[in-house]
Amino acid sequence: MERKIILHIEKLPEGFYLATSDSLQGLVAQGRTIAETLEIARDVAKKLIESAEPNAGIKAVEFGDNFDYPLVVGF
Repeated sequence: MERKIILHIEKLPEGFYLATSDSLQGLVAQGRTIAETLEIARDVAKKLIESAEPNAGIKAVEFGDNFDYPLVVGF
């Protein structure tokens, strides 16, 4: 089952990217690129969800038939 978790990503002064989420408490991921940060955030989210109790209040929502996705392209 796939769920959608909203991430907040910011570029740190040191050049790294930091991802956090209001949807999933405890999710913090840092990487050198946005892609690496997203990959780490996905792994952290899976582990947090797997270890959460059934009524933990995770705000992950199911995908609908249509959704927007920001495509990040480096050049």
